[in-house]
Amino acid sequence: MKLEKIEVSNKHKYIQILEKTDAGENHRRFLTPDMDVSGETSQIQETAEKVWTNEVKDTYAKHQEEAEKNIPFNKG
Repeated sequence: MKLEKIEVSNKHKYIQILEKTDAGENHRRFLTPDMDVSGETSQIQETAEKVWTNEVKDTYAKHQEEAEKNIPFNKG
């Protein structure tokens, strides 16, 4: 796959990736601040290092905790 585009979106700094497959088709995916990017390209790793500050990671973790509290089957 060939990396076509990297974008950063929303307050949680999701990294949106557009890649082109060998067949010429578009492949989109996104990474969140709690993900391991060690296996990604250097461009993606550099983007994550730049935008995923400790503050962003903490804010995202709190957001996830709140979201899990609001899942109906987790309410005991």
